[in-house]
Amino acid sequence: MSIQSFAIIIIVGLAAGMLSGLVGVGGGIIIVPALVFFLSFSQHEAQGTSLGILLLPAGIFAVINYYKRGFIDIKIVLILFTGFLIGGFLGSKMALSFSEATLKKIFAGMLLLIACKMLFLDK
Repeated sequence: MSIQSFAIIIIVGLAAGMLSGLVGVGGGIIIVPALVFFLSFSQHEAQGTSLGILLLPAGIFAVINYYKRGFIDIKIVLILFTGFLIGGFLGSKMALSFSEATLKKIFAGMLLLIACKMLFLDK
């Protein structure tokens, strides 16, 4: 790995971590496009790499800060986790059956829908 690639990965990780802690967005919003555009990952590789972060307690310090302030409901977290576990398995099966072009369009469409809702439809 080149020093330039290493620096890009560190910067992407910092940006994703900061946005996750700041506004609660998933790292995939930053990590997936950055890996595709800056490091020439395929869409599948970028999504898989982004999901790999979930295997580690990457957000543990942010979680501790929010928990200490009373902003985490453990019951809801456990229910969401269960759904995420099952949904992640099913979603990955689906994603791996799509072409890279289709997967990029789905990813971009989701980002656009979320952005439009938050910009124009949210009160």
